[in-house]
Amino acid sequence: MSSAAAVLERTELPAEPEKRIRDRAATERAILDAAKGLLAEEGFQNFGINAVARRAGCDKQLIYRYYGGLDGLVETIGADLGSWVKERIPEDSGGMFLLTYGDLMERLALLYLDALRSDPLMRRIVAWEVSENTEQVRRLSEARSKALSQWLERMRGSLPAPKGIDTPAVNAVLIAAIQHLVLAAAIGGQCAGISLKTQKDWDKAATALKRIVRGVYG
Repeated sequence: MSSAAAVLERTELPAEPEKRIRDRAATERAILDAAKGLLAEEGFQNFGINAVARRAGCDKQLIYRYYGGLDGLVETIGADLGSWVKERIPEDSGGMFLLTYGDLMERLALLYLDALRSDPLMRRIVAWEVSENTEQVRRLSEARSKALSQWLERMRGSLPAPKGIDTPAVNAVLIAAIQHLVLAAAIGGQCAGISLKTQKDWDKAATALKRIVRGVYG
């Protein structure tokens, strides 16, 4: 090897660690996306290390190395749900003033409706919550519920809850109604005889939600 070539080789060596760091980040993201996609399409029945590795196009040993195995991967998906809430249900940035608790709950109801309609994995998780009692489902359910509660507390700030109203109970019923509407629509395109196939149908549902919120909270 010439001296010039030896110098060139030495100058290129420092780039390798940086390349490996970038590759790891990309691989971790690919594994997480593959796991979320697999869960959304097939559920936990076919959710395993081999299936996730095939979908991500990587060696299954990397899942053990980066996530500690299947349980660690599920934990990471759960943590990622917190980001989902922030991305799909944004906090107020000053463009809309929340003057009352009713304003807050109306906004949450409409944002949650749209967010749930657009995310197949979250619909799966909601369905699992009422049909499967497993440790994996509990982890995902707790992460989702915690993220929603934290969002509500941050948004509420100093807004006082209405006196004489059991707000936790009312809000739980409201969220449950939204979830049932979305799940029923995904299965049969309707709920309790009301069509939920077109945007016009969903606009009517949104109007009904607003009237319910205003009827309770004023």
